[in-house]
Amino acid sequence: MLHIGRVVCGLIERGERLLIARRPAGKNLGLKWEFPGGKVEPGESDEDALHRELEEELGVRVNIIERLTPCFHRYPDFSLELISFRCVLADTGEPLSREHEELKWITPDEMSQYEFPEADLPVLEEYRTQQRSP
Repeated sequence: MLHIGRVVCGLIERGERLLIARRPAGKNLGLKWEFPGGKVEPGESDEDALHRELEEELGVRVNIIERLTPCFHRYPDFSLELISFRCVLADTGEPLSREHEELKWITPDEMSQYEFPEADLPVLEEYRTQQRSP
């Protein structure tokens, strides 16, 4: 089984909403919704990878709020370690869909209306749990 390594993603917050991105139809896990991000390159920190990936995919800079609990996930043909970060946009620019079919701002309550990859489900649950806590 192929282990693709460490993958970072950003839960970009704007008020009560999070940015989600729809994967292209022709890619692995196509048409599922995800939090933008990508693979950590050799010698790169998780935070640097997040900044690079969000600039490449969305054309935005972010400020990291916190790192969430890393998750290991095994799909039938590959595995990965997903490292997620809560963050906010660092400037007033709008994210651009450079690599995804569509971008949407949704509330945590709307997450169940979208199909996410299995590796994202623990991230969603941790985020929702945090949002419910006082």
